[in-house]
Amino acid sequence: MQNNFSTDIYNMFRWKKINLLFILFIIFPLFSEELPQGYKNIFLGMNLEETKDALLKEPDFGFHGDRDVSLLPGGSRELIETDARTGHGSNFLERCYFQFFMDELYIITININPDKMDYYSIFTKLTEKYGQPAEFSPSAATWKDDNVTMSLEHPLTLKYIDNKIYKNTQNYNNVPISPTETTREMFLDEL
Repeated sequence: MQNNFSTDIYNMFRWKKINLLFILFIIFPLFSEELPQGYKNIFLGMNLEETKDALLKEPDFGFHGDRDVSLLPGGSRELIETDARTGHGSNFLERCYFQFFMDELYIITININPDKMDYYSIFTKLTEKYGQPAEFSPSAATWKDDNVTMSLEHPLTLKYIDNKIYKNTQNYNNVPISPTETTREMFLDEL
């Protein structure tokens, strides 16, 4: 009788332990952090002047002021390119890019120094904080929510994309198609 009682108690605790582990594996991903809106004090949606001011206060990026800002083809697109390797920035960062559309920061691209950091360490930390990536391939791991897409790309690039603004850029094109592009498309259509 004593032996059956001990076995029943053991089985009951074993069953509860298995259920608890199962519940933790199901619920744990629900408690991952919300995706970040940017890196350090640079956030998606900032305007050009706010971003320049924030970059000046953050030496890790190696921002030198207006000489790092350029206008991209297409009218309402601007780019800030920084180089942390110039000796004033972080040892972990290399070139970083901040892309604007209609004066709103919508893509942050951070190239990380592969001599100081590795893909696996960053991937592991991002997975701990934000859960499993929504997409995973040999070239990139991508986390998504309604507002932000964050990707870790090979060899070692971290990207933050404002989904709403990015979608608007896909619908906006104020550059007419050139005659060369038109004839190219005609040629391709004939194949």
